[in-house]
Amino acid sequence: MPFSSAMAGLRDSVASFSRLLSMSPLPSIVEINKILGSLAKTKHCTTAISRYAQAELKGFTPSLVTLNILINCYCLVGDIPSAFSSLGKTFKWGYRPNTITMTTLMKGLCMKDVGQALDFHDDLLAKGFCLSPVTYGTLVSGLCKTGKTRCAVKLLQMMGTRKIKTLPNVVIYNAVIDGLCKEGLVSEASKLCSEMIRRGISPDIVTYNTLIHGFSITNQLQQAVRLLNEIAMKDISPDLYTLNILVDAFCKRGRTIEAQCVLAKMMKCFVKPDVITFSSLMNGYCMRNDVNESVAVFNKMIRADLTPTVVSYTTLINAYCKLKMVDEALDLFKEMRCKTLQPDTVTYNSLIDGLCKAKRMSNVKDLVYEMHRNGLTPDIITYNILLDALCKMNHLDEAITLYRQIVDQEIQPTIYTYSILFNGLCKEGRFSFAREIFEYLMTKGHHLNAYSYNIMINGLCKESLFGEGLTLFSRMKENGCLPNLVTFTTLVGALLMKNENDKAEMLIHEMIDRGLLNQ
Repeated sequence: MPFSSAMAGLRDSVASFSRLLSMSPLPSIVEINKILGSLAKTKHCTTAISRYAQAELKGFTPSLVTLNILINCYCLVGDIPSAFSSLGKTFKWGYRPNTITMTTLMKGLCMKDVGQALDFHDDLLAKGFCLSPVTYGTLVSGLCKTGKTRCAVKLLQMMGTRKIKTLPNVVIYNAVIDGLCKEGLVSEASKLCSEMIRRGISPDIVTYNTLIHGFSITNQLQQAVRLLNEIAMKDISPDLYTLNILVDAFCKRGRTIEAQCVLAKMMKCFVKPDVITFSSLMNGYCMRNDVNESVAVFNKMIRADLTPTVVSYTTLINAYCKLKMVDEALDLFKEMRCKTLQPDTVTYNSLIDGLCKAKRMSNVKDLVYEMHRNGLTPDIITYNILLDALCKMNHLDEAITLYRQIVDQEIQPTIYTYSILFNGLCKEGRFSFAREIFEYLMTKGHHLNAYSYNIMINGLCKESLFGEGLTLFSRMKENGCLPNLVTFTTLVGALLMKNENDKAEMLIHEMIDRGLLNQ
């Protein structure tokens, strides 16, 4: 809703409420509840709370609906003590809290502190309250969202027992299964699904989609396909989400034939692919460097009366750039803008990378300028691409200026940023500057990778600073960074050249112990 419309609606509600309070005789509390409920739905909670206070001063007696609205408003603004104060008023006026009351309070507590929600649950059980499956669904969902899935599993196992008489339903099971899958515990989630079936609760499409997604992200695609077949046998209709999970999973691994098989199977179930489906397929073919097939999928999407998105165009642009077909990528970029699709940072980065590798720096400068003009800020990936290009073209002064610009703009460089710079500086004989930055990072506690260490060790050896190279090798291990084959061969080669055969032999033995000579 536009801001002006929302404000007009708020003014109308407040005006209507004022008219109700000025009526004689006073209207029913039902009329008051309608406006309070409307204010709560539009998230004008503080207004609803203040208006209720006016109604109370006028002598209105709240109903359970009124108090539930108030509890909801207090929970939404994070004022849990006032929400519980309203619960106290519920008992004061002789009402028994219902499912809405308890579920609202549970949701509010879960938003603030799920531990308090568990304490509230235990307190209610001790006082003889029997909570509904809806309330338990809220509590279980809150536990899973805050990473306390184990607590949710225990709570679920207690449901239907003497302690918790409320029986779980498919929604509650789905929440726990989703929580387990998100933690990578897919086999446990699958066992929980089997337990649910044994308890006479039938899984629905949400259950299957959650498990299929869990198996997909843990690279257990055979299990995911097994579940798809199980859905068909149980006469449960798969949906578009099912299709997109599996197509995306296969395509991310370059297994486009299996993705097409899933698509064919789904279409037999009258599930039509959408833009996400086609974009996943395009990406799958691009991963196999089959840009022609990706273009064919793109055209098929258009024939299906689906409008390509920024992601669709970016996928093809990136593929063309990787295959050094930069002119084709530029043509797509122009077509994209002609269709009033605004390229995002990922689109620009793909094109800038392709142009840098083609050494078309004038085009690159135009694109960076265009990014700024369109309100897009280059990110560290953009800067890494530019830095790498400048270093490879031996434009070291420009690279150093760009690095300082990154730091001045308070953009956080990555280890890759530093590695590009170290490599460029060392290759062009500016080792001292590279070493200065490296030492600064070490003192600041940055965790550098093996590639960065290898560049500096190689630089020290080239400067005939073999002792310092060995010292850095030791510091590398002390800082928890494992040396690799490049590290050892650099040092061994340098030591042999210096006739330090004993030290070289020690390093060779360490290489053997680490199993690096088998690589």
